[in-house]
Amino acid sequence: MKYMSGNELREKYLQFFAEKKGHLRLPSASLIPENDPTLLMIGAGMAPFKPFFTGKMKPPRTRITTSQRCVRTGDIENVGRTARHQTYFEMLGNFSFGDYFKEEAIPWAWEFLTDVVDLPKEKLWVTIYPKDDEAAEIWKQQPGFNPEHIVKLDDNFWEIGPGPCGPDSEIYIDLGEERGCGSPDCAVGCDCDRYLEIWNLVFTQYDRTEDGKYLPLAHKNIDTGCGLERLASVLQSKKTNFETDLLFPIIEYAANVSGVVYGVDPAKDISLKVIADHARSMAIMIMDGILPSNEGRGYVLRRILRRAVRHGRMLGITDKFLTGAVDAVIRIYGGVPDFEDLVAKQEYIKKVISLEEDRFHITLSQGMELLTGHIRTLKDAGTAILSGEIGFKLYDTFGFPWELTDEILHENGMELDKTAFDTAMQQQRERARAARQENQRVTVPDLRGLDTKSLQADTAATEAKVVCIWKDGQIVDELHDGEEAGIIMDVTPFYAEGGGQVGDAGLLVSEFGKIKVSNAKKLPDGTIYHISYMEEGLLRVGDSVKIRVDSKKKLASARNHTATHLLQAALKRIVGEQVNQAGSSVTSERLRFDFSNFEPVSAQQLADVEGLVNAEILTGKDVELKQMKQDEAKAMGAMALFGEKYGDVVRVVTVPGFSMELCGGSHVSNVGQIGMFKIISETGIAAGVRRIEAITGQAALAYANAKMQELTGVAAKLRTREEDVLSHLDVLLAEHKELQQQLATVNESRARADVQRLLETMYTYGDIQVVAGTVTVADVDELRSIADMVCGKLSHGVVVLAATNDGKVNLVVKASKEAVSAGVHAGKIIKDTAKVVGGGGGGRPDMAQAGGKQADKLPLAFEKACEIIQAQIK
Repeated sequence: MKYMSGNELREKYLQFFAEKKGHLRLPSASLIPENDPTLLMIGAGMAPFKPFFTGKMKPPRTRITTSQRCVRTGDIENVGRTARHQTYFEMLGNFSFGDYFKEEAIPWAWEFLTDVVDLPKEKLWVTIYPKDDEAAEIWKQQPGFNPEHIVKLDDNFWEIGPGPCGPDSEIYIDLGEERGCGSPDCAVGCDCDRYLEIWNLVFTQYDRTEDGKYLPLAHKNIDTGCGLERLASVLQSKKTNFETDLLFPIIEYAANVSGVVYGVDPAKDISLKVIADHARSMAIMIMDGILPSNEGRGYVLRRILRRAVRHGRMLGITDKFLTGAVDAVIRIYGGVPDFEDLVAKQEYIKKVISLEEDRFHITLSQGMELLTGHIRTLKDAGTAILSGEIGFKLYDTFGFPWELTDEILHENGMELDKTAFDTAMQQQRERARAARQENQRVTVPDLRGLDTKSLQADTAATEAKVVCIWKDGQIVDELHDGEEAGIIMDVTPFYAEGGGQVGDAGLLVSEFGKIKVSNAKKLPDGTIYHISYMEEGLLRVGDSVKIRVDSKKKLASARNHTATHLLQAALKRIVGEQVNQAGSSVTSERLRFDFSNFEPVSAQQLADVEGLVNAEILTGKDVELKQMKQDEAKAMGAMALFGEKYGDVVRVVTVPGFSMELCGGSHVSNVGQIGMFKIISETGIAAGVRRIEAITGQAALAYANAKMQELTGVAAKLRTREEDVLSHLDVLLAEHKELQQQLATVNESRARADVQRLLETMYTYGDIQVVAGTVTVADVDELRSIADMVCGKLSHGVVVLAATNDGKVNLVVKASKEAVSAGVHAGKIIKDTAKVVGGGGGGRPDMAQAGGKQADKLPLAFEKACEIIQAQIK
């Protein structure tokens, strides 16, 4: 058995299948699924290739190999508690799309494991589907394989409802009796760590029909998955994935920061493993363009990060520490081609994590304060179960992990109503699922029967033939009025949504119908389809249609897209080179540009950016569009967008001397066509990410005219000229300030008079001086202020004051330190006093307030207060 680092193992695998077995080696896809609303994140090696497996799309090659980045959090609570559970992992895979099958997949897996990485043949076991005699025979033919090491299991069949499916074969390695459970029945499939699954070969050979029949596929596929961390643990002789060189350096960092020694305390080891796993996950998720948020992928990232912080606190780490863990991650992956952005975006990733860590420390404090209050309430009520709804609110609103809530409750002899918590969680998931389903109204069907090679894109096209229609994910022959559908034509002038820009809209008119196109989108193979609504009549496949692209919207979108390029260039010049695009949205109405920056853009900077963009528009330069090789474009200084995938040949959009970007969107031919550029807002949308919204052209002109009309209206109301509005406002504000000062002087004089009047009504009970009465005030703050003033005049005083406004009563009780020492409790006094006036309230021993609604009973309320004070005095 050959020792290999995790990075060496990955490279050996990819080289084996690419160089020796003729596979196309592709880089890992982003964790963010492309054109697949059913997935939150990529969680399997085959996930990016779903359209190829289903036949909807043709792959670039029939043999492909990858090492795919994956994230799964369905069993996140097991991370650190078992040897193998992780949120992030890499899946080595070799795939065949109608090319080779079992006769090649099995021997090649055996060759790699026994020849390339030199695993002992006598330690390898395989499982197969009981009816898969073909796989069994092929395994028996492998050199040095023990036929008795074949185990037949009914579970070895892969299927998810109707569609492609088939048997699979899992490869295990026997790690020795010392790693087992000790049971005499211990064998492949046991839950202990003795037999470790390292590779799964899926043989997709059937098509399951709706009525449960299994029909042979004409083109069989191979889908394999070999866990990089699992195989690395075998080659490095480590008991767990966490001790391999792909994770252990992060554990060493966390152990050093916390002062904990790994391997001594199992409970602390769990926290060290969680921190290592989660730190790696968050760094790579941010690398792939995911940012913390309260929904979707961002919520998963936020949850992972906050779990890491919680486990850090469990180890005694109170300061921020996760950015150091990111450094450890980068040291592990720094030289790997698929992780170049991890190094390039190192400071950005660390800044995002640092800001999120700061935010969680605040919410953690808020959550602790709220939970402590709920615990106090439970104790006062004599109950020991915190409602699941409250627990979920702490979790969902304040990011307070439910495990921490449960742990703190147990320390106080209480528990969380986990059933109600789970119910609230399930309701949230159902809401999220419903939202995802709403996004799938025009789901693309199986298009393998469509000749997509003959389809064309031509901006000058005015007529076309309908070649495909589908609705609700099913191909149909015709479309009727009131129905929404996807339509493909043999030629289209519509720009398809991409690069943040919405697709073109327009109208299709056939002999018997009118169809409104709301957007155009592009499939991974370049096929353009049109999201359409049948306004009237009938449309059939084969019908000819006249095309009317909405030219006004198209030009408006082009204005906004070119303006987005100018905006980014201006931001880099005015705000700094650290500005990088983090997302964008271009429609005909407006443009939205998200960019990395760790502080708000100042008002002066925004004005300078806007001025610079408008100055560039006034130059009237032609916009240059050129096709060239990607390397050549980058050498010229063309800006590539973070997270975007480009082919070998790219289109470069240049505004000479100002902006140069790789972009496939629609643009104006001359910057002067933009007309006018106006920034509407600048806000923060996530840690380290700012957002600018802006408008151009007619929208900007309308905005400016509206502002001028508002200014004209203000000037008319102020009875001054427009150019004098500001100076006139300065005069009015100065007068207002002077009146406020005069009013404050009057109120202060009235308050002093009220204090003096109240002191003249003072009662004395032993050493305690009591003042009770009503005052006229504007609000409860002024009522408290007068109570403070009266109490300050008393040496051992209690003040009970009331004020009425619009029939409502406000009550305040104030007690001096001496009165509190004598037994007075303001909160208890006001509790019963407020009941007299039909209200309620409470507070501290020295200060309390309440409300009521029966002002006519205030004399009785004051009498009640005096009775309570006399009873409280020691």
